[in-house]
Formats: sequence, structure tokens, C-alpha cells
Amino acid sequence: MPTFRTTDDVTLSYTDDGEGPPIVLVHGYTAPATSWALTVDALLDAGYRAIAFDRRAHGESETPVHGQRMARHGRDLGELLDHLQLDDAVLVGASMGGNTVWAYVDQFGPARLRAAVIVDQTPKMLNDDGWHHGFYGYEPANAGTLFAGGVPDTGRGRTVDRSASQMLRLVERLGAPPAFRDPSASETLPLLADHARQDWRDVVRRFPLPLLMLAGRESQIWPCEHAAAAVADSPRGRALVIEDAGHAISFDQPDRFNEALLGFIREVDATTSVVPSSAHEATDAR
Repeated sequence: MPTFRTTDDVTLSYTDDGEGPPIVLVHGYTAPATSWALTVDALLDAGYRAIAFDRRAHGESETPVHGQRMARHGRDLGELLDHLQLDDAVLVGASMGGNTVWAYVDQFGPARLRAAVIVDQTPKMLNDDGWHHGFYGYEPANAGTLFAGGVPDTGRGRTVDRSASQMLRLVERLGAPPAFRDPSASETLPLLADHARQDWRDVVRRFPLPLLMLAGRESQIWPCEHAAAAVADSPRGRALVIEDAGHAISFDQPDRFNEALLGFIREVDATTSVVPSSAHEATDAR
């Protein structure tokens, strides 16, 4: 995988395929860039350039002790865009990758983007009197302890066995299971804790570009209504719930996910001068 060096001396990895308009894929906590493989294939076939990012401490990227907070992960994403000299990019962030997108926008603004897609990630994980769409059971009383050992099982939503057949498609595509990191690793627990404390609702509200918030109807970690609540005051935001899917929508329903993603991107492109490459050119570039 190609790499680049961040301004705080960490080597980060990414994949980069295709020649069309850029789509940058940012996955969630513990997941590698390669777990986007089925979506990368769909993007290439549709004539887009697909870039999948291994955040620090994920995939093949280095795992430093420093920088394990959302602000730095957002900066890393910005430095990837700088490294690749990307403009008019669509950012697609799943789970914690979604809030990495907001950490980037909060620091650098939307000038290099043309749209954003957030995949089953609430902008505020803590439930309180003004917000009931956070992580199940995460409240002020346990705010300092719930994620101390990793991501707790909520006992809610879609069961693992129902996702097995679709997950097998990704395993067959990769030739092996995707290399997830340890969710309880000591070097990334500070990142998880910082992620859980953040509130990105004001960033979402002020985002001026097309925005799609996707939610899994049977998400295991928060109610699907978070997506509609997040974009209630967003000028160009919309929410879409994917049926028969849990938190990992692109694993549970890859075809539906890719259809929703490409449909949204094509709508965005129809209002701009962005034109995908031909499917033939994208296939040759793979």
C-alpha cells in the first residue's frame, strides 16, 4: 500500500485506485481500509477514483501512542487530501470514520469537498436530556467508565449470525478476513474515550454541502433515528435508513449500500461539472 508521513511523524497507509472524481473512504474503529473492497469495486465500475484510508492505529498504518484523539485523526485526513492534492472530494465515513470527517471539517472547512456521506454514526454519543440518539446506555452517570475496556455489547440490534453470508462475500473478495485491530488495545482506548465525549452537531448543522446520513435499521449501538435528528437543521442534509442492516451497513447490505452511495454521488455530480470516467477506463485502472 502507498504511504505518506504526517506532520507529527507517523506513516499512514491508503489504497488509491481509478482515474475518475475522488471518493475518500474512511472506516471505523478497528477496521482496515481493505474492508471497503466491495464498495471500491462498485465505485471503480461507475468511473470514480476510490481512495480508502487507514487511520493511525488501523490497518497497515503505524500505531503511535501520541495523537490518539479525534482532532488529530481529522488532521490526518486533511493531510491525506493534501498529499494526494485532492479537490472536489466526496468523503465517506463509517462509524468513527464519520466523526473523523467532522473533525476534519471542523478544523479545515469544506473547501476541498463536494459532499459527505456518514454511515451509521451519531454526531453525539452521550445521551442526555437534549439528545436521545446516542450510544445505548451511555449517560452522564457512566460517561467516564463505559468505554474503559473497549466497546461494550449492548445486546441490541442485528445478531452476528444474520450477517455471516454477506460477510463471506467480503472475505472471498479479499482472500482472507479483513484485518481488524484489537478494540481493547491500550494505545487506542484514549481515542475511543475521546470519540465518545465529542459533540459534532454544530459542525453538521453548519455544513454547507450535500450531506447523506445513512443509518442501519437494526444498528447494535444506537437508534437509527439519529440520522434524521442529525440533519434536522442541516441546509442540504438528508437521512436514509437501510433496512435489514446493523451498524456495519456496508458489510450487512453491500449492494444496497453501494446503490445508495452511488445514487447520492450521481445526484451531486449532476448539479456540478464533475463527470466520472467511463466504466471501461475505471476497470482498466483497477
